Amino acid sequence: MKLPRDLGGDRLVARLCRKREYVQVRQVGSHVILETDQPVAQRISIPIHTALRVGTLHTILRAVAEHKSVRREDILKTL
Repeated sequence: MKLPRDLGGDRLVARLCRKREYVQVRQVGSHVILETDQPVAQRISIPIHTALRVGTLHTILRAVAEHKSVRREDILKTL
């Protein structure tokens, strides 16, 4: 499945908070820090840009998929 080219950071933050049990902890400049305790603690930083670069989006989705023990494609379906 191809990565979306027009996905903004704010939309990604909203979807991860709603669907994957992440909580926005704080914002530092143009980056939002998300945190989860399910199944163990993890923090990720997401840049709030109008369109995320493909490599950045791939890295974020890979980290979330490994942490939640799901496939990257399953996360993409919820975006």
